[in-house]
Amino acid sequence: MGMRRLVGVLPPGTLAVGAGLGVLGLASYVHLAVAGHTLDAAGMSSVSVLWSLVFIVGLGLFFPIEQEVARIVSARRVHGQPAWPVLRRGAVLAATILVALFAVLLAGSGPIADRLFAGDRSLVWVFAAAMVGLALGYVTRGVLGGLGDFGWYGVQLGVDGGLRIVMAGALGVLGIRSSLWFGLVLVFAPIASVLLTAGPVLRARGAGPEIGWAELCRGLGLLVVSALLAQVVVNIAVINVRLLDPEDVAVAGALLSALVLVRVPLFVFGSLQASLLPGLSGAVAAADAAGYRRLLGRALAVVTALGGAGAAVAVPLGPWLVRLLFDASDVLGVADFAWLAAGTCAYLWAMVLGQGVLAQGRHRDQALAWVIGTAALVAATLCPGDVAQRVELGYAAGSLVVAVVLLRGVRAWTPVRVASLERVA
Repeated sequence: MGMRRLVGVLPPGTLAVGAGLGVLGLASYVHLAVAGHTLDAAGMSSVSVLWSLVFIVGLGLFFPIEQEVARIVSARRVHGQPAWPVLRRGAVLAATILVALFAVLLAGSGPIADRLFAGDRSLVWVFAAAMVGLALGYVTRGVLGGLGDFGWYGVQLGVDGGLRIVMAGALGVLGIRSSLWFGLVLVFAPIASVLLTAGPVLRARGAGPEIGWAELCRGLGLLVVSALLAQVVVNIAVINVRLLDPEDVAVAGALLSALVLVRVPLFVFGSLQASLLPGLSGAVAAADAAGYRRLLGRALAVVTALGGAGAAVAVPLGPWLVRLLFDASDVLGVADFAWLAAGTCAYLWAMVLGQGVLAQGRHRDQALAWVIGTAALVAATLCPGDVAQRVELGYAAGSLVVAVVLLRGVRAWTPVRVASLERVA
């Protein structure tokens, strides 16, 4: 597929968001590479667990708010209604979730620190602060996405990534060997990026009809279940290694480095996802079955090509690259990268098909698919054998099961059925 043809099949806004995600993706590599070359094995293991926990919980809790805010703002924009009432509701909802999360962390900080961070409670509070940054980012990007302002959406991502690169580089130059400071990069950069790009969001102010809590929250619980379990499937491997074999700190750090490498295609999907859901939702609202299936098919073709290209590089070169780029221990081989690459490709299919089901308003079907996939992950992880191989198999099996279940849901869709829905199925 040539570059011009590839660009032509992507939804509007994909390239703008992709540019920002490209910088953010590069920042991930720089951050972890500097940490890997600076910290000892125990410190890198703690940073790896923190990294995984931030994205499991942060994306699981707050990305659904972005999706619902974007969906509602997009629908209101069609009728000339302002986004500000939606932003207010989304912000209050995110703040409520943060308060509940902080209460849990306050009550359980000791056991959490002992089990995940070798007793370092400061990393528990770094995690809490990182949740604030993610909450701010997802709520404001929901407004930008709903307004179709993907340029500023990409700028916010790019500023976040650029700051992470600068901060991680400074830590490396200064020779700081503290997992706390490398964790704080996940706090300061997202918050600063929101503040530096607040102008376009604030310009969305305007009087208009309020939205009820029911409109924002009716499918949010199921969406949070789906998002949390999706992040569990893609990120839990590192935490499982720490839980199953706490003494083997080398594998946890190496596995995170490997996952960051094989999941390069997920950054590209992130740029596609920001504009895919509004496009699919528009086709569903117009009962345009042909347009819906065409957009979904193009998205599947793009991610399949990306997954295959990523695997072609990561599988043969992965063991060498993680040692070169991240100073990871030599504990993973070609077979490990093959399982991780297969899991990533299946995960991409699951994410695209999930957008297709979500556009139909079938939040329950999407959540059920992730519940079934997570059960498959748990079953594979509990099989006897090498710990690394078990968590890798769990990632691949869980992702594939989700994709198969969602494919059945997408194929069963008809425009008549969707047009008649007045509530979340």
